[in-house]
Amino acid sequence: MLSPSRPRLPVSETPRRIRRAARILLLDEQDRLLLIRFAPADRRPFWCGVGGECDPGEDFAIAAVRELYEETGLVVDHCGPEVAARADDYLTLEGEPITSDERFFRVRTQGFTPDTSGHTAIERELIKEFRWFTREELANWHEPVFPVNLLELLDLEADA
Repeated sequence: MLSPSRPRLPVSETPRRIRRAARILLLDEQDRLLLIRFAPADRRPFWCGVGGECDPGEDFAIAAVRELYEETGLVVDHCGPEVAARADDYLTLEGEPITSDERFFRVRTQGFTPDTSGHTAIERELIKEFRWFTREELANWHEPVFPVNLLELLDLEADA
């Protein structure tokens, strides 16, 4: 599924690197979802969940645990269950055209304020806010939220 608000790639653009990524649907005790607001200079601000690229040879589930810690400071033994997989073509924040291979994991926790001390330089530059969203807020939010079918992903059960 291609997201309409992301920078589009020409059909002839080849080859694209396959970027494997783990995404976390992080829900608190009130069933709110933690999202991150990115504000890159070359496009409109947008929101997406916790997660990122797998290291070379790294399993999706292990990458999810690592990314959750790096982006929020939350330590968990495992991220699970895996509830969805998707592929998408877009430009990364660094401007690289990629085809993503993303796996989504559901994690439940108590609400908390993310610890950003482990952020990379680009994350410190581009991440502007963390926010816990209710489903109603997500359905009516005024800025782009990715993936565009995020509410549907929240309803998926493991092994569906």
